[in-house]
Amino acid sequence: MYGLVNRAVEQLLRTKFGDARWAAILARAKLTLPPVVVGMQAYPDAVTYRLVAAASDELEMPAAELFEAFGEYWMPYTAQHGYGDLLALGGSTFIDFLQNLDGLNAHVAASFPELRPPTFWCTDVTDRTVRLHYSSEREGLAPMVVGIVRGLGTMFATDVTIEQAASRAEGANHDEFQITYTLHT
Repeated sequence: MYGLVNRAVEQLLRTKFGDARWAAILARAKLTLPPVVVGMQAYPDAVTYRLVAAASDELEMPAAELFEAFGEYWMPYTAQHGYGDLLALGGSTFIDFLQNLDGLNAHVAASFPELRPPTFWCTDVTDRTVRLHYSSEREGLAPMVVGIVRGLGTMFATDVTIEQAASRAEGANHDEFQITYTLHT
C-alpha cells in the first residue's frame, strides 16, 4: 500500500487515541516508521496490516472495527490532503460517486504505478437502493468498504444503511453490499 494509507492510519489513531497510544501501537507492531512516511512511496501491505493488528491489540478493538473507522476517515482525509479535485470528479451525488469508484481508481493508478486497486461496480440501482460489488486481491478489507460508504454518505448529506450481502470470507468470489440511501432533507 502507498504511504498515504499508512499516514492516514497514523493520523486517525493519533487523533482518536493520542500520541502515547500511537507510540505503543508502533512498539507492539515492532515497526519503526520513518518520521515522515512518503505518501507517494509504496510500502509492503504487511506494514498496514501489522499497524492495524497492533492497534487492535492495544486498543482492544476488533480489526474489522478499525478498518471500518479507517474507511470512514479516508474520504475526508484524502480530500484534505491534495485529492479534493480528484474526488470532485467522482460525481455530485452519493449514487454517482459509488458508480464512479472504479473510474476514480483508474485515475489514481495513473499517478501511483505500483497501485493494485480494488474493483467496484454497482447493480440493481434504484432511487433508494444499490448493490455495491467489491473485489480485491487483499484479504480482510470489506469492513473498510463499509466505512467508505458511510463516509460518502456524510460527504453527500445522505443517510446510508449498508448490509453485507455476500462475503469473500464466507466463500463468495467477491464481497457485495446492499445499500439503502436517502438524501437529507
